[in-house]
Amino acid sequence: ELPAAKITRYVETLGLSEADSVVLAEELDVALFFEAALDAHNHPKALANWTIHEVLRELKEQAITGLAFGGKELAELVALIDDKTISGKIAKEVFQAMLETGVKPGAYIEEKGLKQVTDGSQIEPVIDAILEKNPGQVAQYREGKTKLMGFFVGQVMKETQGKANPGLVNEILKKKLS
Repeated sequence: ELPAAKITRYVETLGLSEADSVVLAEELDVALFFEAALDAHNHPKALANWTIHEVLRELKEQAITGLAFGGKELAELVALIDDKTISGKIAKEVFQAMLETGVKPGAYIEEKGLKQVTDGSQIEPVIDAILEKNPGQVAQYREGKTKLMGFFVGQVMKETQGKANPGLVNEILKKKLS
């Protein structure tokens, strides 16, 4: 398939922007990497973003074929974000380990205990303790300083070492602060 045909297919079939499609299709090795990722996990936009903004940025002068991992492993990483096993922030740490050692994302997450906490019953006590420690901020939030939500989320994330699901944290905080 010629690059022009690939670009058209990426835009029309996958819904990618023309600019992203050009970056992904103009070099055969990049296209093969992206296609391998796509074969392993069907989330074109996320895979395109990771390929363009993370993988290609890290390559500098190196060929994509010189990476310690391939498209399939990138797809595994994106799938772990999609199924909420890890957060985007943790994914960046996993990605760095993949670059350095070629480690498989799932194995690294398991080994380092990086799975995201998605159980509200585990997050709620952490939130309760933080609200109890910060009565001044709680009062200010209830008086209309809603920007303090970021402070509370940050405290929870700090306390859980970034493992709490941010969406769930926001949801629980909103209930408790209303």
